Amino acid sequence: MRSFRKELYFNIPTRRAFVNITDMVQACIDESGIKEGLVLVNAMHITASVFINDDEPGLHQDFEKWLEKLAPEKPYDQYRHNGFEDNADAHLKRQVMGREVVVAVTNGRLDFGPWEQIFYGEFDGGRRKRVLVKIIGE
Repeated sequence: MRSFRKELYFNIPTRRAFVNITDMVQACIDESGIKEGLVLVNAMHITASVFINDDEPGLHQDFEKWLEKLAPEKPYDQYRHNGFEDNADAHLKRQVMGREVVVAVTNGRLDFGPWEQIFYGEFDGGRRKRVLVKIIGE
């Protein structure tokens, strides 16, 4: 069994965003040469997420609206975590959207169901963050 590791870097200028990273992950698989195995894609920051869903703008707007209802950014003083930073809502949003995904690799390609894509979710942008891509297989 072989393994491959690469980090992807993001510096999202807005506080929140959803970025389709499917092609970046597939490029890592291509670079690895692994044809059969698994790929782990993991947000390495506690105010960002990686998740799988449909790449449809209306759905992304629904995520934004729903997450803001669950964990509104303001008022900042509603959270005990806020003090030095104002990102308690980002921690909660990440908890809901998830830390990582694992996808099968078959014949050197992401083995998805219909409409599935991999996304980086940013909930406290404005600084450089990274995502780990770890591939194991043959």
